[in-house]
Amino acid sequence: MTTPATTARPAHRTPPRPTRRPRLPADTLAATVLALVGAGAAAVLVLWWQDTPSIGGADQWLTGAGRITGLLAGYTAPVLILLTARLPPLERGLGADRLTRWHAAGGRYLVGLLTVHVLTIVWGYALTVHRNVAGEAVDIVLHYPDMLKATFATLLMLGVGAVSARAARRRIGYDTWYHLHLTTYLAVALGFGHQLTNGADLGPGPARAGWYALYLGTAAAVGWYRLAVPALRDRRHRLRVAEVRPEAPGVVSVFVTGQRLPELRAEAGQFFRLQFQAPGLRWTANPYSLSAPPHPDFLRFTVKDLGRHSAAVAALKPGTPVRAEGPYGALTARRVRDRGRPVLLLAAGVGITPLRALFESLPAPRGGLTLVYRASSAADVLFRAELATVAAARGARVHYLLGPRAEVGDTGAALARLVPGLARHEVFLCGPDALAEATVRSLRAAGVPRGRIHHESFSL
Repeated sequence: MTTPATTARPAHRTPPRPTRRPRLPADTLAATVLALVGAGAAAVLVLWWQDTPSIGGADQWLTGAGRITGLLAGYTAPVLILLTARLPPLERGLGADRLTRWHAAGGRYLVGLLTVHVLTIVWGYALTVHRNVAGEAVDIVLHYPDMLKATFATLLMLGVGAVSARAARRRIGYDTWYHLHLTTYLAVALGFGHQLTNGADLGPGPARAGWYALYLGTAAAVGWYRLAVPALRDRRHRLRVAEVRPEAPGVVSVFVTGQRLPELRAEAGQFFRLQFQAPGLRWTANPYSLSAPPHPDFLRFTVKDLGRHSAAVAALKPGTPVRAEGPYGALTARRVRDRGRPVLLLAAGVGITPLRALFESLPAPRGGLTLVYRASSAADVLFRAELATVAAARGARVHYLLGPRAEVGDTGAALARLVPGLARHEVFLCGPDALAEATVRSLRAAGVPRGRIHHESFSL
């Protein structure tokens, strides 16, 4: 059997497995999902409207605002969880980057709704009973049913929102942020009872049945796709580390072997969330992209030392069990709708990993295939020999943009020099978020339509 230790990638001699076309283009699927979410929010507002015959006075206006924001917050929380529940149609059809952005934007929206809900409902109740706001707040928390749990849930949500803000997020490690983020599941569970016992719009009937269906369906999806499916795959595939191979200073490739690997149906450009069953690593699932096309006998992931978790990966021993969630992501050959159009793969830093796999396996576009690799220096370039071998075998082109930003200059101008007819290309982009955002702007300014720019980040 071919093993990682005796095989020098690339394995371009192995024909890539044919990919299946998605039933809906990503943009169409995105519009459909957003329409469904919007329809659900409208239905929530209808609940309030039906139960509110009239509004008069400041107390009723404030209480009405509290009811509306409470209902919308109660609806938003499970929707946000569903976006990150690893649902295969969403992960494969929309991609992790879009789902992550939606989840982050929805999280800010949820924090705002909760804040307004608390302030307006307490203030409105206080005006209704002619009491000061502080005294009414204490009375609500201590004497209304399920309010102690709801108060704790609200504090958890607001706390997670605070540590997820961009300024705070940069100051804490991924592992800490990840585990703090998991407490939102507890917060949603604790707040559910309060919505039914105190929510005037969720009395017995269809509305309450729908609310139960939303929350129980979300819990079932999380339990199945985030817990049961990975556990079943553990038993079936028995993944383990076969080799850890240095690629460059601070960069290693991890070869993972197991049983029935083709049944994972992984594709070049996708990623897995890996839990290495070793001290200090077993409690966190970090996203790592395939850095070579899936092989029937092994998968290769390339990891750069960007923190405690990724640094510890370099010390893994052969035979270490691996728990894998995935494959996830839509940065695959399926994105190319017109095989006659030229394709540009644009990588920055360790973002070369998924594009390295695509460079080898992407069905040859008739318009030509080009890889542009942006790195700070020649020492930071990964897979130089592999890229040259693949390029020679496929008749593709490889260009390197090396040096600090001040030296390289405007990315769009550099791409225009290296890639003739840039606006006609289908572009796959992977790199640090800030650089990727700037590059997307440059590509748009160069005339590349947004629908032909494919980018994913795996920060959640």
